[in-house]
Amino acid sequence: MTGKERVHAALNRHPVDRIPVWMWYHPDTVRRLAQSMDIPATSVSLALGDDIRQAWVGNNHPMEGIVHEHDGDSHVDDWGIEWVKDGPFNQIRHSPLQAANREQILAYRHPYDRVEALIAHMDRVYPHADQYFIGCDLSPCVFELVCRIRGMEQAAMDLVADPELSAHMLRQAADFSLQVGRRACERYQLDWLWTGDDIGGQNGMIMSPQSWREQIKPLLAEIFAVGHAHNLWVAYHSCGSLRPIIEDLIEIGMDVLNPIQCNCPGMDPLELKKEFGKQLAFMGGVDTQGLLPNGSAEEVYRETCRLLEGMSGDGGGYILAASHAVPPETPLENIFAMYRAAGITEEEIYDRAASVRAIEKT
Repeated sequence: MTGKERVHAALNRHPVDRIPVWMWYHPDTVRRLAQSMDIPATSVSLALGDDIRQAWVGNNHPMEGIVHEHDGDSHVDDWGIEWVKDGPFNQIRHSPLQAANREQILAYRHPYDRVEALIAHMDRVYPHADQYFIGCDLSPCVFELVCRIRGMEQAAMDLVADPELSAHMLRQAADFSLQVGRRACERYQLDWLWTGDDIGGQNGMIMSPQSWREQIKPLLAEIFAVGHAHNLWVAYHSCGSLRPIIEDLIEIGMDVLNPIQCNCPGMDPLELKKEFGKQLAFMGGVDTQGLLPNGSAEEVYRETCRLLEGMSGDGGGYILAASHAVPPETPLENIFAMYRAAGITEEEIYDRAASVRAIEKT
């Protein structure tokens, strides 16, 4: 099966030749894997056998898609957010509306003149659409985008202190996401629309479920509807604990939930599968805090097999992925053990790496 066929089959609960895989790695983990296989970092996903290819068309591109060489290097994105390289990642140094008054907030406009340039990031992955499951990453869609523009603390305060102003900013963010999503879905034949907003913390949601239902749920429903209008799966990403709103997300059209941070309250993947598995597919759940960096290769293999059996034992509805980016201290043998549990051997991985090297030499 191709990656495209494999993921569609799993999401449809049809038989697959192996569990589909899509893994995210800390940049240092990617470098270690690339060095081990003697291939470019950009070819690691190919060698590992991952089944999905995706591009950022929203504000995650300036966060993750623009890579600086040195700590302290920075850029200002199309939204006016200043990012600075701090360690392996870009972090927000300045949010344009953090100290803004009401008039300035009402006058703020999202970068509609950059929509075409943002959508064009799909051109990097779309040539592989015949073999791989192709995703368009629209996230962050609503609240998290407001947090980046307004500042996390201020955005959270606005929800309570000035709900009218907060509603204005949330509506603006959603409208921009809607336009980008519609344009991308019209231009490309996609497999899913990837959405998301980080609204979960380590111990619970960062706002009340009621506040989320009143202010954010209706806007996300509009965005999910764009994917379904084009016959796409709709995936939703939120880190942390969001158990109280999973039923709401299903109600408005979420098909796939990611990343299932299994160490957070209410986010045990096997329990979620029992409760929601008939309505929802899952992607994630392999523990990146304890198991992957600290367990033995045998423990990783055994626990991943247990996860796969529980998450796909009813015929599918699961994509193997970690609960967060795989950290750099993770032994490579643990990574290979995780893939082996999914039916991808270390020998197979190194054979693909050899093919990459052979192509580079020609």
